[in-house]
Amino acid sequence: MSTTRGSRLDPAQLARGLAAMLVSIGVLHFVAPAPFDEIIPEEIPGDPRTLTYASGVAEIGLGAALLAPKTRRAAGALSVLLFLAVYPANINMVRLWWNKPLPYKIVALARLPFQFPMIWAAARVAREG
Repeated sequence: MSTTRGSRLDPAQLARGLAAMLVSIGVLHFVAPAPFDEIIPEEIPGDPRTLTYASGVAEIGLGAALLAPKTRRAAGALSVLLFLAVYPANINMVRLWWNKPLPYKIVALARLPFQFPMIWAAARVAREG
């Protein structure tokens, strides 16, 4: 496929990729919630397990909405907000894992910039649906 900017994924392909990722991660929030509970910053009010389940529901719901053309743009915009909302947990993970062995530290640090392409993709889906 080509566009005026060359070959790249179209918004529907981005939406499908984001949907697969969000649904998969959302399901993990229910299958193995403890790792998600642990990285929720203490400064965020609420029960960590409840917040883990709530974010899992949001991820599964947004993933499903990204697959439907009628809800794709709204789901893209809401996905941007979700990715921004969970960023403090990623930062907290770095803080919590800073004194762990190097592979753990690398995983924690790698999560930080990984959010930006996801935000970009979700924003593009929101704009171009």
